[in-house]
Amino acid sequence: MKRKEYLILVAGGSGTRMGADRPKQFLEIEGKAILHHTIERFLSAVPYIEIITVLPDAFSPLWKDYCYSRNLVCRQTLVSGGITRFHSVRNALARIPDGALAAVHDGVRPFASENLIRSLFAAAENEPAVVPVVPCTDTLKVLEKNSEGNLVQVQGQTADRSRLYAAQTPQIFWSEVLRKAYELPYSPAFTDDASVVESSGVKAGYLQGEKYNLKITTPDDLEMAEILLSLRRLRGISSH
Repeated sequence: MKRKEYLILVAGGSGTRMGADRPKQFLEIEGKAILHHTIERFLSAVPYIEIITVLPDAFSPLWKDYCYSRNLVCRQTLVSGGITRFHSVRNALARIPDGALAAVHDGVRPFASENLIRSLFAAAENEPAVVPVVPCTDTLKVLEKNSEGNLVQVQGQTADRSRLYAAQTPQIFWSEVLRKAYELPYSPAFTDDASVVESSGVKAGYLQGEKYNLKITTPDDLEMAEILLSLRRLRGISSH
């Protein structure tokens, strides 16, 4: 039997690196909040998906008012963010039953294509953990700060670019597998959901991600997102 699809949208951060007057998920690009763009992508790819949006408590009323004013109608449950991303996902998992597919996605990653979303859900029917990745294309240096605060190369250490990949979201899991993994005590080593699941002994499967599946974290990222949306609109490039 096909598993029911759920989406955990992690949007519980304060967005301090953006330097704006509100968290970055609520900043607008071409007249819509970044979080709105993200939700629309998933609704287009999986129309009946159930969405659990993790937000800072102080901004839940703002988001409710936004959804009402923009007629953003979908099956959406709001959950309070935790002290870390780990705790936010754990809070959201309480709303998802066993036997489902649980996708965890950054709320400020609005460019995942419908094809990528569908292909990840399809793969997750047969694998308990599926993660999109892209190869690192830049030359990588292993550096540290010296006593003067300058960056210097760490002698004897090199990074083999051919073996390094950047993990993206959505990462999709069997809900019972993800819930069991999140029973582990928190560790700073848990930088994404795949790292939590793999620490529980479950191996993840990796699929090719997308170069433009951008996570908007800094003002430069926001500018790039605005350019990308504008180019797609002007050129009529399909987001599918």
